[in-house]
Parts: sequence; structure tokens; C-alpha cells
Amino acid sequence: MFTGIIEAMGTVEAVTTMGGNKTFWVRSPLSDSLKVDQSIAHDGVCLTVEALRPGSHQVTAIAETLDKTALGGWVAGRQVNLERSLQVGSRLDGHFVQGHVDATAICTQVKSRQGSWEYTFQFPKKFAPLVIEKGSIAINGTSLTCFDVGKKSFRVAVIPYTYEHTTIRYIKEGDAVNLEFDMIGKYLVRREVL
Repeated sequence: MFTGIIEAMGTVEAVTTMGGNKTFWVRSPLSDSLKVDQSIAHDGVCLTVEALRPGSHQVTAIAETLDKTALGGWVAGRQVNLERSLQVGSRLDGHFVQGHVDATAICTQVKSRQGSWEYTFQFPKKFAPLVIEKGSIAINGTSLTCFDVGKKSFRVAVIPYTYEHTTIRYIKEGDAVNLEFDMIGKYLVRREVL
């Protein structure tokens, strides 16, 4: 379980393809504090630490993860958002994030607002019931608030701190991002289906 409050950015050092899987070595300020078998969110995707070396850690995304997320496009040099799992008793400054990506979205517009930024994203229409005005959403693992919500699109506003301390500043029009919808909303929608 995560909060969507990014702790650090890491850099993909190496990518190896083995069958349908991709293994990534990620250099980050968090790597030396990690242990093998720990969960850590990478751009909102919960991955297990498999190996460590000074300043870096290794994780693997299997075919299912690569099919459902934007990780398949990662190359060496890419910056990624990182968050360690929530500790019981910690403050929940964002919202409940599982690290289980629901869909990808495409950035269709980026606007500078003289001190803040607005991003517009288009997502698959079947997820429309899960995106609500002023609701929480995780974009590449970052907890943000939706507004101007339509059937296939929404916008988020980004404050300077988030812009400087996450990879959102690297997102440009046409880029794919990982989305995780609010967990409580998913359960409510599922309840209505049953």
C-alpha cells in the first residue's frame, strides 16, 4: 500500500529483456535503504526488489505488467517516480494507492499557468465511472486531484513542489502515463455491478 506522495526520483540504468519480462536496474537515493523482497512503487507500479548493489536496485516487470502499464517503453536514462510502501502509523498525506495500475492514459495538453501547470489526459471511456470531479487519481504514482472531468478526459493542476520533485515535469503531449483510480471508488462501482 502506498500514498502517492513521491519520495524520490530514480534513473533507469539498464534494461534487460528475458522472454516476456523486462528487468530494470534503477539508481536512486532510496536504493541503499531497500532490502531484497521489499515492494517499491516505480511510476506507480508496485515491483519487488530482487537484487541490490551500491546505490541501485533491480526489479522485474512480467508480461502482464508490461501489457497494462507504460513500463514497456522504459529505456536507460529515463527518470522514474519512487515511493516505498506505507508504514502503519504514518500520515496518509495523499490517498490509498495499491501500486496496481488500472490503465494508461495519453497526455493531450500541457499548459503553464505562471507558477503552476495543468495537464490534460485522455483515458479509456470504460473507466469513466472511476474518475470524478475533485477526486483522487495516481498518475505515474503521484497522488493528484482531477477536475474538468469528461467521459474520456480529465485535467490535473500541479503545484511547483510536485513539478520539481516528481517526473511530471518530463511529461509532454503524446506521452503515455500509468493511471490508478481511487481504490474506494473501484469497490463502490463493483458493488453496483453486483
